[in-house]
Amino acid sequence: MRLVLRTLILPIALAAMAGGVLATGKVRPALARPPQRIVSLNLCADQLVLRLADRSQIAGLTRNATDREMSAEAVRARGLRLLSKSAEEIVALDPDLIVGMPARRSAAIKVLEDQNYRMVDLKPAEQYDQILSSIRSTAAVVGHSDRGEVLIAQMDRELAGIPRLGRGRVAAYYQRRGFMTGTGTLIDEVMARAGLVNLATKLGKPALSQVSLEEMVAARPDFLIVESATDVVRDQGTEMLHHPALAGIPRISIPQAWTVCGSPAYVRAVRGIAEQIARHDRGRR
Repeated sequence: MRLVLRTLILPIALAAMAGGVLATGKVRPALARPPQRIVSLNLCADQLVLRLADRSQIAGLTRNATDREMSAEAVRARGLRLLSKSAEEIVALDPDLIVGMPARRSAAIKVLEDQNYRMVDLKPAEQYDQILSSIRSTAAVVGHSDRGEVLIAQMDRELAGIPRLGRGRVAAYYQRRGFMTGTGTLIDEVMARAGLVNLATKLGKPALSQVSLEEMVAARPDFLIVESATDVVRDQGTEMLHHPALAGIPRISIPQAWTVCGSPAYVRAVRGIAEQIARHDRGRR
């Protein structure tokens, strides 16, 4: 019989499911056995499940799970079932755990409300400590809390070894059609970890804003950070990133998959930026 968790709130309740303490002070016993038919309804949830669950536990992932431009865990997802988010597919899999951000907003789940599936509503992570919380929560609910702690320890060690080579220089995360990512975002914190100052902070821009070529050239950041998918012109949206007016601004290129979700790929993004700053600085000597 499926377990109904209608009041599950992450991350506290997930910790409780692994034997942790609820906000009320009550302790729930650990689950008798880990879930064996996990379905993920969100690209970011896919990546956490792929890193923390056994492959044999995963019944279905989103259709973008194997897209290397979108998912940092695309290689791990190869060979696993990809879903179209239809209610019929979920019923056929008969999952014993559904994970999403949040799972309950899925149109398919709304259709299947009377099925009483056990669901976990993960929260989007925009900061490193929130990523760690998501890792611990997911590890607990899939039955591998120890695996989550090992992963966190590894991430902490790797981050500690990455120098802040930006040294207060200014960078703009510039995207197709002139959109710039601002403060309070995951990429903003990644930039700070590498020692960079977000141009959006200096310009007083919100989390996402559109900045013209003229405004970007006038601001003259020390670096432009772009998605690696825009390294070549694909359409009008990417064409502006190759305008001659921007040619003199050093460029750092990282995959969108490293920053689209708050995931263990956070470390890869920080390292990738730091390594490219180092190459740039060596080239100037």
